[in-house]
Amino acid sequence: MSTPYEYEPMTVRKDGAQFYAADYRVRTGDIDQEMRVRLDGVARYLQDVANDNIAITDFADTDPFWIIRRTVIDVIEPLTWPSDFEVERWCGALSTRWTDMRVSIRGTSQTNRFNPDPRPNGHIETNAFWINMTESGMPARISDTAMTTLTAMTDEHRLRWKAMNPGVAPEASEVALPDREHVLRITDFDPFRHLNNAAYFEAVEDELVDHPDLLDGPHRAVIEYLRPVTPGTPITVRRTRDGDCLLMWLLIPADDGSLVTAAAVSVAKIPTAPAPCS
Repeated sequence: MSTPYEYEPMTVRKDGAQFYAADYRVRTGDIDQEMRVRLDGVARYLQDVANDNIAITDFADTDPFWIIRRTVIDVIEPLTWPSDFEVERWCGALSTRWTDMRVSIRGTSQTNRFNPDPRPNGHIETNAFWINMTESGMPARISDTAMTTLTAMTDEHRLRWKAMNPGVAPEASEVALPDREHVLRITDFDPFRHLNNAAYFEAVEDELVDHPDLLDGPHRAVIEYLRPVTPGTPITVRRTRDGDCLLMWLLIPADDGSLVTAAAVSVAKIPTAPAPCS
């Protein structure tokens, strides 16, 4: 398999570490025609879980602003509708200004008149690189209160950023597939005029329609957010298929008229399904 990175299973939770747990339910707005929860649906769940988690912490007032630099989603077995699912969220690694937040999702599949055949229970493991921010949008040192909570969850306290996807797109002439436009809607943006993290994955799902084999078994999706996208910005999607890996770049115009990468994405088959995480 050709991937831009060497696959590594996600870390398990430290023995005895505190974690956030909650129960949710799959909604029909997040599934495709095969009853599978789409990647954008998973991304929305992760945002909901993060918001719910922070709201009950001791540092909800001191560290309320976080942005995601990267999301990694390992779909071991997809969530389907109808299902209930439980989540567990904890800090897997951190430094003074950012954290890796792990979320484990396990679904309990059910049946109904629209989906009467039993299906496997869902299992998804995720990891997100979160940066603590000031209200004005600058990276900020994590407060002492938050550090006390987060450092107790992990022994990895020197987290560093290392890109997993190539951030620079090849020239259009270097790939076989022609560029295409992805149209954004005003509903894709949050109150701060930022493109919602889940909306990026809608462009990915549009592309995966032509690569269904990547979803047939365990697969990993990695998205790295490199530049902000504001309302009215045109999106150009450039992509290439290399073996069992799909690479995508969501491109936006630079000041000089050239195209630069707003987000770099890879979706690849997982070589061997990792062992269940605790």
